[in-house]
Amino acid sequence: MTMAKDANVFARVDASLKEQAEGILSQLGMPMSSAINIFLNQIVLRRGLPFEVTLPVKTPVAAGSLTSDEFYAEVKRGYDDCAAGRTRPAEDVFRDIEAEFGL
Repeated sequence: MTMAKDANVFARVDASLKEQAEGILSQLGMPMSSAINIFLNQIVLRRGLPFEVTLPVKTPVAAGSLTSDEFYAEVKRGYDDCAAGRTRPAEDVFRDIEAEFGL
């Protein structure tokens, strides 16, 4: 059974995001309207969004995962902060890290 397509959906989206999505959909041979119809059908079938919507998990960056340039840039930024008096007590920093990352 096919349904008549007699309704319009108007949405304002970021132009760059739209362009990127259209490029991917084009490679799949699918127009944007088909992708939107699939999305809306999945909402109806699942009675909600067809994917989990969550905030990204925050993890601290390990110093070993940085390039030498990135590492030295972070060290310089820390040094510059100290030189400019932008410091905080270690206890406050550790409390914030524990709260933010669950460590």
